[in-house]
Amino acid sequence: MAMTKQFRGKLTKALAERYANSAQWKQGKFYNAEATSMDISFQSMPKLLFEQFFKTKGRNPPAPLPVEAFDSASFLAPRATPKFIWYGHSAVLMRWKDKTIFIDPMMGPNASPIAPFKTKRFSESTLDLIDDLPPIDLVLMTHDHYDHLDLESIRRLRAKTDKWYVALGVGRHLEAWGIDGDQITEFDWWDTATLYGLEFHFTPSRHFSGRGLTDRATSLWGGWVVRSDDYNLYWSGDGGYGDHFKAVGEKFGPFDIGFMECGQYNEQWHQIHMYPEEAVQAALDAKVQVAVPVHWGGFALSLHTWKDPAERFSAAAQKRSLSIQTPSLGSLFSAKDQTSDWWT
Repeated sequence: MAMTKQFRGKLTKALAERYANSAQWKQGKFYNAEATSMDISFQSMPKLLFEQFFKTKGRNPPAPLPVEAFDSASFLAPRATPKFIWYGHSAVLMRWKDKTIFIDPMMGPNASPIAPFKTKRFSESTLDLIDDLPPIDLVLMTHDHYDHLDLESIRRLRAKTDKWYVALGVGRHLEAWGIDGDQITEFDWWDTATLYGLEFHFTPSRHFSGRGLTDRATSLWGGWVVRSDDYNLYWSGDGGYGDHFKAVGEKFGPFDIGFMECGQYNEQWHQIHMYPEEAVQAALDAKVQVAVPVHWGGFALSLHTWKDPAERFSAAAQKRSLSIQTPSLGSLFSAKDQTSDWWT
C-alpha cells in the first residue's frame, strides 16, 4: 500500500480529455517542443544500474552536509527585494512581497522510494525543517519526479500550505494525497496567473515526467518566471539545453536572478539534463544577470562526483563573465549577496 501511494494519482479518461486541450499532448502523452530521447539501450541498462548503485566513490560527500538552522526573524523581516534559502537539490524557499513561496519542496531523505536501493540525501533530518517553517502561502511545482515531488514532504506541508501552482497533471497526485482541489491550479506552458501582487508564468523545458512504469509523460514539466513591478526571477526547471531558453529571455527577460538546473547529467541522458557549461549558456540565453546552480548538493542521481556540477558551473561562468551565486545549504541570501565556494 505504501508503494502504491507513491504512484498516485491515476490518469483517468476525463483527465486525458482535459489534457488533450494542451498543444503538448499528443497520442496520450505530453511531448517536448524539440525531439528528445534518452540514449539508454536495453543492453546498457545492467552496466548503468551497477555503476549507479555500486560505483559510488566521490559521488557522496565524506560526511553529511550541514544545513543552517532556519532563522524565522531574519527570513520574515520586511525587505524590498526577495530573499532565498536553498536546501539542496531543487528545493528553494523564498520570501517576496511578505509572502512565503516554496519551489519543488522535496525535503525527504530518499529520492528513490520505490527502487531496491535508496538514494540517500546528502544532509540529515531535512524533513524536520518543514516543521520550523512559517505558513507557506504558495508552493510551485515543476514536475512529478521523485526528486522534486516527495510524498513525505507533501504530508508535512499539507496543513501549512495555502495554494499550490503546479505543472499540468501534477494536481492529480496532490489530490490523491489529500490536498483540496480548490487549492490547486495547474499550468500549461506559457499559462499565467497573478497572485499576491506577483505574476507567475509557467515556461517550457526539455524533460519528461512519470512516477511509475505506466505513467511516463502523462503530466507536464517546465520552469517558472515570477515577476513583480521591480524584480524578475527565472527558474529553469529540469531539462536539456534547447531553444526555449532564448524564447523565455526574449519574452520575459532580463532576469535579476535565475536558478539554473545543473547536476545529475550523463551522456546517456544528455538531452534531458544539461551539462554545467550548457547551464551557463542557458542563463545567458535567458538574459539572466545573476545565476544560481541548483539540482545538485542533494542526491547522487548520476555518476559524476557530488562537487562536479558546482566546479564546472563556476569555471564556465567565469570564462563567460556571468555573475553567479553558490549559497550554502540553509543560508539566507539575495541576488546581491556574496557567496563562497563552500564545497571545497
